[in-house]
Amino acid sequence: MERELFIDSAERHILHTYNRNHIVLDRGEGVYLYDTDDCKYLDFAAGIAVQALGYGNKEYNDALKHQVDKLLHTSNLYYNFPIIQAARKLCAASEMDRVFFTNSGAEAIEGALKTAKKYAYEKDGCTDHEIIAMEHSFHGRTLGALSVTGNAHYREPFEPLPGIVKFAEFNNLDSVKALVNGKTCAIIMETVQGEGGIYPAEKGFLAGVKKICEENDILLILDEIQCGMGRTGNMFAWQSYGIMPDIMTCAKALGCGVPVGAFAMTQKVADHSLKPGDHGTTYGGNPFVGAAVSKVFDIFEEKNLVEHVKEISAYLEEKLDELVEEYPFVTARRGMGLMQGLELTIPVGDVSASALEHGLIIITAGSNVLRFVPPLVIEKEHVDEMVEKLKKAFYDCK
Repeated sequence: MERELFIDSAERHILHTYNRNHIVLDRGEGVYLYDTDDCKYLDFAAGIAVQALGYGNKEYNDALKHQVDKLLHTSNLYYNFPIIQAARKLCAASEMDRVFFTNSGAEAIEGALKTAKKYAYEKDGCTDHEIIAMEHSFHGRTLGALSVTGNAHYREPFEPLPGIVKFAEFNNLDSVKALVNGKTCAIIMETVQGEGGIYPAEKGFLAGVKKICEENDILLILDEIQCGMGRTGNMFAWQSYGIMPDIMTCAKALGCGVPVGAFAMTQKVADHSLKPGDHGTTYGGNPFVGAAVSKVFDIFEEKNLVEHVKEISAYLEEKLDELVEEYPFVTARRGMGLMQGLELTIPVGDVSASALEHGLIIITAGSNVLRFVPPLVIEKEHVDEMVEKLKKAFYDCK
């Protein structure tokens, strides 16, 4: 079988850092994926919240093809028009003033951490500043991003990690207050924890952290890599709370398949942090990714995708709540918009694997949560189809 030949070649040549499912994906159309055996899958993972527009969007594809024929890369020694457009649109959508484009979410986190450290260094000339992060958080797998990831399992093999990082309990303001001192330069968190189990920040908690930051000239960094770009029913999840960060990171759906991330900041932070020579990247913000990001924002506006998310997510929540009522092993639903989780008492890995056999791609979060992060263009009929397939997986695994 051709699939087995592909998989065997992958296992012989690609470093085994992923335990992949036993299919070889070949193409996509709308909210569906097809493998090399032409099996069809309803995609409720969206490449881990990346493919906001689904697959085969003609406007998006044409924009990339057009840019390929013009110019792919120049380096950041020169200006290029696509990234200027992308920067303007990202700043407008995020309400931030300055942006730096990276190649990934982890690199966006690295840049945000460097910015916070440089901001503190500019104030007192010291290099022993501390960062407060959250337990059960996930910010990436580079050394800097790992240092603020609140899961010891990820961190321990690579310690000692850079910086002085202390971990507070998410949604427990007293635990944050207990860690703040004169050396604290930043508090970083996901506005909605993703890998940790789909936990949105409570408004009182986020407001309390913001107050601490304002009173102590500490920078609030909000990681919107997974929960941003319209997924929660606002362009960025923090906008649902009305609590603005000093620095924000994004990636994933920012490029809808093209590898790109960004960290953005207020003018105050920009004026007192990174200067020429402090940070850089060869590929970040090149014309190709600029064209992708710019077109993504155009399509979001043309399709009014944020409003669509609000409408369709209400229906998704209704159907997931029905599953909580129907199945005793489905104990809770939580999330925002099209970033939802179901907590199970049966092995979620088994459910995900069984769902794949029934033509549904769905992923997990934490140790006991099914994660729903579909393309933002799904319709009610796709929610109904997902529920039908998921029930078959539940039957197999109960």
